[in-house]
Amino acid sequence: MADEATGTGAGTTGAAGAAGTAGAAGSARVDAWIWSVRLTKTRSVAATACRAGHVKVNGERAKPAQVVRAGDEVRLFHAGRERIVVVKRPVTKRVGAPVAAECFVDNSPPAPTRIEAEVVGVRDRGTGRPTKRDRREIESLRGGGRGR
Repeated sequence: MADEATGTGAGTTGAAGAAGTAGAAGSARVDAWIWSVRLTKTRSVAATACRAGHVKVNGERAKPAQVVRAGDEVRLFHAGRERIVVVKRPVTKRVGAPVAAECFVDNSPPAPTRIEAEVVGVRDRGTGRPTKRDRREIESLRGGGRGR
């Protein structure tokens, strides 16, 4: 009898069972796949991103239970950047980083550098609401001030 809690038994023999590949249909839930290939830290975060509309499969908003197959394009907006990946192999269980890298093709734009990622005009906590003069200085730093 197979031990369902640990995933050992008759159904998980060979490399396919160890890698957590999808069944005969060759598909997986989009939230499980995003988590399995390590695009998000937890499956809960992946499902929340789907519900919030931050995940698109082939250009359409995806619900957490939507099925992805090989060749589908998945767009995920997470952690301040957009990830664009093409599914090479649907997996349903979390796999190691080297195996996860083989499960998709990353077409994402390069991540912003630290300098580009810095937020301009961050105020210290507890300094209160900016004065009119402070606001004008912030706007001039951002390049949007009025011509005085």
